[in-house]
Amino acid sequence: MADRLEEYRAKRSRDRTNEPWPGGPPQPGDDDLFVIQEHHATRLHWDFRLERDGVLVSWAVPKGLPLSPGVPRLAVHTEDHPLEYLTFEGEIPAGEYGGGRMTVWDTGKYEALHWNDHKVEVVFHGERARGKYLFLNRHDEDGRDWTLRRLDPAEPGHQDAPEFLEPMTAVPGDLPPDDDAWAYEFAWGGLRTMLLVCGGRVTAHDETGADVTGRYPELHKLGEQFGSTEVLLDGEVVVVKDGKPHPGGLEERRRADGSAAKRLTARCPVFYFASDVLHLDGKATLDLPYTARRELLDDLGVADRHWQVPRYYLGGGEAVAGASRQHGLPGVVAKRADSPYRPGDGSGDWVLIEN
Repeated sequence: MADRLEEYRAKRSRDRTNEPWPGGPPQPGDDDLFVIQEHHATRLHWDFRLERDGVLVSWAVPKGLPLSPGVPRLAVHTEDHPLEYLTFEGEIPAGEYGGGRMTVWDTGKYEALHWNDHKVEVVFHGERARGKYLFLNRHDEDGRDWTLRRLDPAEPGHQDAPEFLEPMTAVPGDLPPDDDAWAYEFAWGGLRTMLLVCGGRVTAHDETGADVTGRYPELHKLGEQFGSTEVLLDGEVVVVKDGKPHPGGLEERRRADGSAAKRLTARCPVFYFASDVLHLDGKATLDLPYTARRELLDDLGVADRHWQVPRYYLGGGEAVAGASRQHGLPGVVAKRADSPYRPGDGSGDWVLIEN
């Protein structure tokens, strides 16, 4: 009988990785256990492993578990793994095969409804992975590319995040007289940008809906930080020089794309200042009050070298405007604290007070 773990051993050095090392031949079990591991390797992906004939049959899925039936995902068939991998978590050393951090995203039992070299149809019974799914072989040259689809309807109440919503806009005006009913943010003079993070990947659209993902390679790693969290963010792309927004640098970045944008990342880096969350993990947040959306945004922990969530202030508009002038910013934006997010709306719930 062929050793189904020979490829697994051949890709690893026992003395250089802390991964399980199978000793004897595989021992068949009940063929009903699975694990999904979040794997921060060269590129973030999720490893799906299903117990079958004493080993874990494995697929690497770059964008993770699809939660709706109309969202197919690439699934790359990889080498079989030992059953001990069902509970493996840890840091695979850099330079080793699969080097990077691995955590258990979900685990539990599954039912096999159909299993052959062409298709594998299963029902997951996990905490996060639930429902009927199909792995379908694309029959490419080496047979490793499969497609993963959800066959059941989405969970009740689930909505896939849109790639883009027309931004809500602020109308020019004066500081509101009823100060306590308003929240205040600094205006940065940046480029309004929607960021969709889905399956660990980032897609950026400007205020017109044009895809500008290639302009901002610094922001691609945001997907690594969010992992499987799906979110649509509203915010601004800003270039900063000497502690202030740099319009000239911003215009330079606006015109660059692809390789030209990559060359500018060292000399003229961009920053993303997130100011709103419009969709989060299968639920639209548009109808929530501004302050509730900001609480969700703060809880996301969007903070790193190239992205952050600047503070907002309830009341105190005069003080915020004064600080804005002191720091050489374009102005402040006043937003009604109880206002929902209305895509494309400019009715006055948001007011731009320019310096």
